[in-house]
Amino acid sequence: MIPALLLATIASTLFGVLVADRASAASAAHRPAPPGKACLAPAGWAIFDDRQTKAASKQNILAELVGRDVLLLGEQHDDADHHQWQLQVLAGLHALRPEMVIGFEMFPRRVQPVLDRWVAGELGVKEFLAESQWDRFWNTPPELYLPLFEFARLNRIPMLALNIDQKLTRKIADHGWAAVPPAEREGVGQAAAPSDAYRRFLFEIYRQHAEMRGKPRQAAPGDAAFANFVDSQLAWDRAMAEALARQAAPAAGKAKPLLVGIMGSGHLRFGHGVPHQLRDLGVQSIGTLLPLPSATTCDELAPGLADAVFAVPTRPPTPDVPPRLGVALESRDGRVLIASVSKGSLAEKSGLQDGDQIIELAGRPLPGLPPLLAAIREQPPGTWLPLLVERDGDRIEVVVRFPAGR
Repeated sequence: MIPALLLATIASTLFGVLVADRASAASAAHRPAPPGKACLAPAGWAIFDDRQTKAASKQNILAELVGRDVLLLGEQHDDADHHQWQLQVLAGLHALRPEMVIGFEMFPRRVQPVLDRWVAGELGVKEFLAESQWDRFWNTPPELYLPLFEFARLNRIPMLALNIDQKLTRKIADHGWAAVPPAEREGVGQAAAPSDAYRRFLFEIYRQHAEMRGKPRQAAPGDAAFANFVDSQLAWDRAMAEALARQAAPAAGKAKPLLVGIMGSGHLRFGHGVPHQLRDLGVQSIGTLLPLPSATTCDELAPGLADAVFAVPTRPPTPDVPPRLGVALESRDGRVLIASVSKGSLAEKSGLQDGDQIIELAGRPLPGLPPLLAAIREQPPGTWLPLLVERDGDRIEVVVRFPAGR
């Protein structure tokens, strides 16, 4: 389940739904347990002992995993508590093994020089976010990640850009890996074939996206579009694995660094995504840690999900939950586009359609995605928000009428 922190379902591309960390696919290893029963103690750590979870201390878990070559920390991108958890884990690991490199899914490889300048203290926050084109690439409030970036800068820990450009992943999703010329693959190699379990997981994401677009009957495992979807996800996993694997060998005269990867939980659950590609690249010493809601039920937990999990306590309910439009938004070349509109959503009721480009917000030109998200978040109940969209060459005014009560 996905919290509403971003106020809208954000997916840069079709496969972006995966990194929003949807529920994982069912596993044959799920242990029998009463459905609906919670198995995790809030704010507690757990490991898997045979077919059951077992409480463990953070100190013991970090001491066990700090010696690995690569340690992957999952997240749900729009969950602030997940990033606070990551910061605590990074601090604990750094105290045990100061030689560290932190890789981030949130940056494409082309901005690596910007990350280097940030860690060196040459850039302020505004310059760092602008030069790394944060709003254009990631579309998530930077405030969620800044504590992690500041931790790296403060301790002079190298930051590593793990991702590839959206143009490449979009092209693969549209046409398949084989159709992309090698010169346009950003140096990414052929990914290892996925397991059947990972394919099933990816198909569930693909099916959910088709359902969100109102086309559930068109989703089938044999679809050419699904094959391209798998190719795009594998390229994404492979790119991050390659970036980490290149850092695995220590520089001459230096201690071997601990490589920590910060990425969406869907890329590491059950060892399918990035861990699978790392093993294919010869990196075998891998650890995985996941944050999970403390209300996670017993039947959602299975051995192999991760080396250990942390139970994130449930936040108290707020009196006014931010509204959701029910759209997948895409930022492309400075334009804000609606990738898809959910059936029955506020966006559909307001007349928004797939492919609409939002060009004005409340009568003013829309400079990018963050102002739109902020306006939605701050919109009082019972008010109207006028949008000007461009559709098939025509400009159409759409008024979103937020309900009086949520």
